[in-house]
Amino acid sequence: MKYCVLLIGFSIAVLSAGGAHSQEGDATAGAAVFKKCGICHVAETDTNKVGPSLNGLFGRTAGTHAGFGYSPSMTDAGKAGLVWNETSLRDYLHDPKAKVKGTKMAFPGLKDDGDITNLIAYLKQFSK
Repeated sequence: MKYCVLLIGFSIAVLSAGGAHSQEGDATAGAAVFKKCGICHVAETDTNKVGPSLNGLFGRTAGTHAGFGYSPSMTDAGKAGLVWNETSLRDYLHDPKAKVKGTKMAFPGLKDDGDITNLIAYLKQFSK
């Protein structure tokens, strides 16, 4: 009986550790996902393109990057308290128009949660 309990406990610990690791994401895989975003955004430098720079994104209030002309809805979302963190960015990347109705971003979103996790890991490198 003790052996069975230990085996179950060990299995749960291993699976939990694997799940936690998968939430961290793979920045290298995220760089490949970012190619979809790189048409309009830059993460490596603080330069705006068609979209705002994503350099230093985490902790930034939505609609506030200097020198970029945001839609009124994105600016209003920031004024209402939207700050980019893992949760808010995950929601936005999944369905931008649902998260911020009226956003100028034409990208339909990423449907694969793994891609989003990896993209977040990639972007985090540029928010330190």
